[in-house]
Amino acid sequence: MERIIEEIREDLSRRIAVAADRLADRTLAEDPAYAALLGRAELRERIHDTLRQAVEGLLRSSRGLPVELADARAVGTLRAEQGLPLASLLRTHRRGGRLLWQCLTEAVTAHDRTALPRLLPAASVLWDVVDRMTDAMAESYRLTAAADGDRDRERRAALLDVLLDGADGPSAAAEAAAAQLGLPERGRFTVVVLAAEAAGAPPARPPAPAATAGSGAASAPRVLWRFRADGEVGVVELGHHPLESVRDLLAPLGARAGVGPVVAAPAELARAHRLAVLALRTAPESEGPRTALLDERLPAALVAAQVELAGRLRQVVLGPVLALPAEDRRTLLTTLGTWLSCQGSTTDAAQRLYCHRNTVSNRLRRVEQLTGRSLSDPRHVVELALAHSAVLQRVEAEPVTRPAAPRSRTSRTPGGTARRSPRRPG
Repeated sequence: MERIIEEIREDLSRRIAVAADRLADRTLAEDPAYAALLGRAELRERIHDTLRQAVEGLLRSSRGLPVELADARAVGTLRAEQGLPLASLLRTHRRGGRLLWQCLTEAVTAHDRTALPRLLPAASVLWDVVDRMTDAMAESYRLTAAADGDRDRERRAALLDVLLDGADGPSAAAEAAAAQLGLPERGRFTVVVLAAEAAGAPPARPPAPAATAGSGAASAPRVLWRFRADGEVGVVELGHHPLESVRDLLAPLGARAGVGPVVAAPAELARAHRLAVLALRTAPESEGPRTALLDERLPAALVAAQVELAGRLRQVVLGPVLALPAEDRRTLLTTLGTWLSCQGSTTDAAQRLYCHRNTVSNRLRRVEQLTGRSLSDPRHVVELALAHSAVLQRVEAEPVTRPAAPRSRTSRTPGGTARRSPRRPG
């Protein structure tokens, strides 16, 4: 086989040159990715070099020598850096292998038709060489693309950190970071923070480059995710969507989450981030998965923002209740929380707690007696509500059961009372 190739080498070189022209023209005509990346002369030269290297690989392999793959690896690296799709690269390379075999058979036929049978063993050797070159090229491409992806993720994470952890107000760094992340200068943005136990999977969506993620549907808000040791943080570009749409966005996760307020510029995202962390603290673990919007949890957020004062509030207002045995304490705190969430309706609280309304009244009277505060005094109700929030936000060995959110009511059951305090003793 080696002797045959040496005899046809000059003719084979001419045919390879023509084949390189043909393949370059076909590639540019059929593959927009190549057409956007390379000119004809550069592509033709690369194809020509690859075909000649395949012939040399065929000769080396027939002598029992290893095939040189350095150039194939270099091409794979270069094309990955240029952003050419791997499928385009492999398709052109394999077409080149078929053209090379065609050149070989035509050159041998023109030289000595009777020598064709002696060329047949070269077919399997040639395709083995082409496969090795293709594998080396693809491996180099994938390694380069993976390294570029890691660098891109690190870069995007750093840009998000600039926005999330920066100082309040406009800055050149924040403006540059927002521009590189594709965020508009003005718009509607917020920040979501997932609890650490939920870290691991952003909402279902088509994966976007690196730390960037969409929301799953073209009409949903865009989210840029940042993975951190203490949980995941998402910068949400709301566009025309209401802030409440974030709940639907996060629902598939089943995770506790805090959502900051809407801000008008990326430079304000650091403040939104701090407030989202605060909102998350108003959704205690004992409550189960939920999304807490800061603007709906402002009283609880006030408590969460002042840890030392929250502790004092718990002790001063609800200290006697907290000093009770565990079962009594849970019963009274759960009843108080349910009554508050039912807008002061003893009847609704009883229905939710599956007990008689008189039982609820008796428990609430006991809370009043222990705390010295009246549930008919609005100022005392505020104190009790804030103290109750402080209890819920504290990590307890025996967590207090938090009542469900209040139901909308269009009518009252007989005997129901809206915003009514239980009757004072005596």
